[in-house]
Amino acid sequence: MSIGRILVRAPNWLGDMVMALPAIRAVRRSAQEAHVAVAAPAGAATLFAFAPDVDEVVPLPGAKGLRGLRLFSDDVASLAAARPDVALLLTNSFSSAWAVSRAGIPERWGYRTDARGPLLTRAVRRRDATRQSAHHAEFYLALVRALGLAEEPDAARLKPRPTADLSEGDSRAPLQGRHRETDTPYLRATEEARARARERLVAHGWDPSTPLVGVAPGAAYGRAKQYPPDLMASLVGGLVSTGWTPVLIGAEEDQATGQTIVAALDTAGATRTRLVNLIGKTDLAMLVGLADLCRAFVSNDSGAMHIAAALGTPVMAIFGSTDERATAPIGPHVIVRASVWCRPCLLRECPIDHRCMRQIPPARLVQAVTELPQAAE
Repeated sequence: MSIGRILVRAPNWLGDMVMALPAIRAVRRSAQEAHVAVAAPAGAATLFAFAPDVDEVVPLPGAKGLRGLRLFSDDVASLAAARPDVALLLTNSFSSAWAVSRAGIPERWGYRTDARGPLLTRAVRRRDATRQSAHHAEFYLALVRALGLAEEPDAARLKPRPTADLSEGDSRAPLQGRHRETDTPYLRATEEARARARERLVAHGWDPSTPLVGVAPGAAYGRAKQYPPDLMASLVGGLVSTGWTPVLIGAEEDQATGQTIVAALDTAGATRTRLVNLIGKTDLAMLVGLADLCRAFVSNDSGAMHIAAALGTPVMAIFGSTDERATAPIGPHVIVRASVWCRPCLLRECPIDHRCMRQIPPARLVQAVTELPQAAE
């Protein structure tokens, strides 16, 4: 069928939104004449303003709990105002299917989950959607292919990248697992976002003649995903001593982690003349601008990690409790992990000694940053 206007209901979590971008690109390439809109929770919908494959962003004001019930009608009104012919649900919830149904969208496509089959005009069973890897991005791509909205993609793009197993006593060099993305990045920073980020950095003392490395020490999922703040402080201090300007990036809830890192550097007597702490001081648009200005990016498995890689910034991703086969970045990156029997456990809090993170020495991570593709250019 010919599609004039298609609305993609994006996942709710920031990292998942980024991992949905390959599916959105597949839709864009399959229906080049269509108007492609993306609907997402208002707090993170700005992300799609930087996606070159998206024509329109539809922020959804809905929330959880009783307030969510009151705002549900606002979501429905926003979806209806986009006037789509087709709603493609990359979410799995009953409520998202109910919303597009209430909005009067004639075609509603998605996975048959959460008892929402009767609300969909085309429902795909998960077992009928062939996946080429365990990656979350492939979950969304499999749906798009099953609906006939995409050609077979380059399977290698979403297969797990080679990883670097680093642990105490590991003196191997050079780092293995480097990767350079060759296709167009999934996100593209605007000059306005870059200018705002540059202005904020300079106001906090950044010398533009020094290379900038983004450091995202937080992880909303839980502390088991976090490289411990004391080790992160050693890593940041090592980056400063080797000529980098680290910029700490994160949400307001990461401020305590940032303060712990700064305090540890003070206690150790490490120089902080080039350290910029912007945790809790940026919005999503500025995060995009900052990540785009960085020559390299260091992060736990987090939304910031996904954004940086999707922009084409080389990322060193530190994986602990979570599984890199499912949530590796979709851009240039190397994954660093420790070979321990208990990972990936997928727990929010480590019940033992956090060995999956504590066995990764900061000095090797400093070396790993310098070995990232493009980082030394």
